[in-house]
This record gives sequence, C-alpha cells and structure tokens, in this order.
Amino acid sequence: MSLNYEEMCWKDVRDYFRKWREDNERRSDDVIQLWEAVLEDKVIKTGNEKNLILEQVIVAALDTARFDIAGKCIKELSSEFPGSLRVMKFKAMRLEAMERYNDALEVLDAIIAKDETNAAPRKRKVAILKAKGRRIEAIKELNEYLKKFMSDQEAWQELCNLYLAEGDYAKAAFCMEEVLLHNPHSHLIHQRLAEIRYTMGGMDNIELARTYFSQAIKLNPKNLRALYGFYLCCTMIANSRAVGTKRKEAQKMAQWALNQTSVLTAKRSTIENNEELIDALEGAFANLDVKSM
Repeated sequence: MSLNYEEMCWKDVRDYFRKWREDNERRSDDVIQLWEAVLEDKVIKTGNEKNLILEQVIVAALDTARFDIAGKCIKELSSEFPGSLRVMKFKAMRLEAMERYNDALEVLDAIIAKDETNAAPRKRKVAILKAKGRRIEAIKELNEYLKKFMSDQEAWQELCNLYLAEGDYAKAAFCMEEVLLHNPHSHLIHQRLAEIRYTMGGMDNIELARTYFSQAIKLNPKNLRALYGFYLCCTMIANSRAVGTKRKEAQKMAQWALNQTSVLTAKRSTIENNEELIDALEGAFANLDVKSM
C-alpha cells in the first residue's frame, strides 16, 4: 500500500490502525512505517486506544524484526501496568523472536506460576521446546497442558505430530482418535488416522486402516488419497493368509477403488492425452503384491 505520510495527521493514522484491527489485518510493514513517520510522538493523543495501538505496534515490530520498537512499546506498557501477565507475554514473544529461548522460557514459566489456567504461555513453551529440537520435553509439556485443556484439538494434533517424529505410532494414533471424537465428520482426520494405522503394520492395523479410509471416502468420495490408501489396504488383505471369502471381497473392493481413482484422476488431470499414464498407474497397482506382515 502506498501512503503519503506527509499529508496524514495522527487522527488519520489512528483510524487506519483501528480499521486494520477490526478487519483482523496485520499490515505489519504499514503499521511500522506509519508509527515511525506520524504516530510515535503523538500516541498519547489517541486516548483510550493508546494501549491497543501499542500492542498492535509490538506485534508488527516483531513481524518485521524491529526489536527496538517492540522494546520501547513494551517498556511503556510495563510502566503503566507493572506486573501485568499480558505485558509479560509480549516480553516473552520479543525474547523468542530474538532467539533468546532460555530467557523466553523463564518469562513463560513465571507467567504459568502466576496463572496455571493461562493456556497461551504453555503453548508458546511447547513451541520453543520444539524449535530447540527438545521434542521429548515438548511432548511432556504438551501432555501436562492437555490434562487441563483436554478439548484443544490443535494441541492433540500437535502432540500427534511430535509422537510421529519420535516414531511412536501407537500414541500418535491415540491422539488422532481424540481429535476424531471432537470432529467425527472430518474426512481428513479419518484419513490421517488410517495412514498412521497403515504405517504401524500388522493385519489388525491394516483392517482398521481400511475402515478409516472407507469412512473418509464416504464423507468425501473425491478424496484421492483415501482411495489410494483403501486400495493398498484391500490389496494387502487380498494377498494375506485370510480366509478365501475375505480375500475375494478385498480383491473386489480393491478393483472398485482402482476404478474410482482412475475416473477421478482423468477428470482432474490437466495433462492432455493422459490415458497412457493412467493405464501405467493401473498396471503398477495391478502388479503390486504386498505380503502380509
């Protein structure tokens, strides 16, 4: 956005800031430029909006790596609200942005000690531990967080990712099951849980994976990834030592999944004359012989 700062007064800048806050727009570069050019020396005139503007500038300054501006604004808020947990949160954000992780963790621990029900600093602590590569500690901290905030779906998904990074698929599956309880109509969650079960291996997990892939397809018949997964599960069951009727049923379902995949791929593909590629894919799948684990 191109703004003529010389023709703008502090009221114009205040109105811009207010509009961006109401529209939930960060506009960090514009905020910092307008702050330095017009509003910094006149922020006291904004009255009741002063503190909101200072917080808006702090976030913009951290976005643009202007830690000097963020520090000045935090100092001004601290002088007005000494001991405020909200201001301490901004201090931790600034330290984290500066990669002073140990100092940031100390501030976050101080916030948590004062208010154990404050979710934000606990989540930031997990993010810092993850950024430092301390996954085991991040897992422990996130488990403690979920004991108090069990309905936080994002936290369960993050814990799932951490367990996957550690190769603990059983616990990752448990986390996705918790997410599924909160959102049973999401085809993506069913698909994710199916992929974890498939990765775990073993015929019991393969059959569970097929069930979850099947539900994902039911919720979204155009989910190609779920169709591929369903096909692979059926193929594995068909090549297993299961009873003959079960293998024949799995073979029929695998063929159905392959046909659906071919139809959807042909519809979605932007490649001209891609029939040969589809035929090659069918041939590759048809020759796939995955033995039971």
